[in-house]
Amino acid sequence: MEPENLTRVSEFVLLGLSEDPDLQPLLFGLFLSMYLITVLGNLLIVLAVSSESHLHTPMYFFLCNLSFVDICFTSTTIPKMLVNIQTQSKVITYGGCITQMYFFILFAGLDNFLLTVMAYDRFVAICHPLHYTVIMHPRLCGQLVLVSWTIGVLISLLYSLMVLRLSFRADLQIPHFFCELNQMIQLACSDNFVNNLVMYFVAVLLGGGPLAGILYSYSKIVSCIRAMSSAQGKYKAFSTCASHLSVVSLFYLTILGVYLSSPATHNAHSSATASVLYTVVTPMLNPFIYSLRNNDIKGALQRSFGMTV
Repeated sequence: MEPENLTRVSEFVLLGLSEDPDLQPLLFGLFLSMYLITVLGNLLIVLAVSSESHLHTPMYFFLCNLSFVDICFTSTTIPKMLVNIQTQSKVITYGGCITQMYFFILFAGLDNFLLTVMAYDRFVAICHPLHYTVIMHPRLCGQLVLVSWTIGVLISLLYSLMVLRLSFRADLQIPHFFCELNQMIQLACSDNFVNNLVMYFVAVLLGGGPLAGILYSYSKIVSCIRAMSSAQGKYKAFSTCASHLSVVSLFYLTILGVYLSSPATHNAHSSATASVLYTVVTPMLNPFIYSLRNNDIKGALQRSFGMTV
């Protein structure tokens, strides 16, 4: 690595979703609306859970953390995109790019880990209901969230340090609306073999592992539900995890769709457009899924804010 190459790089250019000037006002209004809906919706979930004592349970504790992470997740990319459109500038500094990439990976990883923890919580609630309060005690819940944050911080730090070792040419254009890790690695002018190796190994380990845990948890949940003799009991058991299952499906299907289709299209702009699904759309829809499918959340919102959900 040559130090002079790194010193030449002071800023990058984010090409965004479209370079058509006529589309910029439309993109600004669309993404501003989605961002405000995401922040407001998830904030309402946090406030509803915090204000209702009967919602101070492991399930809603994890949901509250997920909503907070979703607010932070979208806040790492959308505000910068909106500023760039408004100022008609696509520039982001080198330090700003690394910082954005770090927090994006952190909060994306936290989403992944929290969904896994929530799947385990539903597994215990449905398959071991008599021991639920003993197993999912407050200390364990706090430890699970703390471990998720710790792993997320370490993985984000690892990825960021790996990118810092790369050299980039001046005036580098990133065909995305944020500093996405894979794009950064592929556009480096120095050897990126180690970066690619680490990126895919960690992605498989910490992406495939939690997904396997979620699938295993729900396979056990389905077995437990099928073993129930009461139709009402089956419906009640399914309803307790229906919202979470919907969010899990939305999150993982959109990510898998984006990254499995990217090699086939070989089009960076198509990949950037598709990534909107899990970076913006999924965090925006999560509050609606939980509020519309969960009577406790609906009741809390009605009592706390006088809303009709």
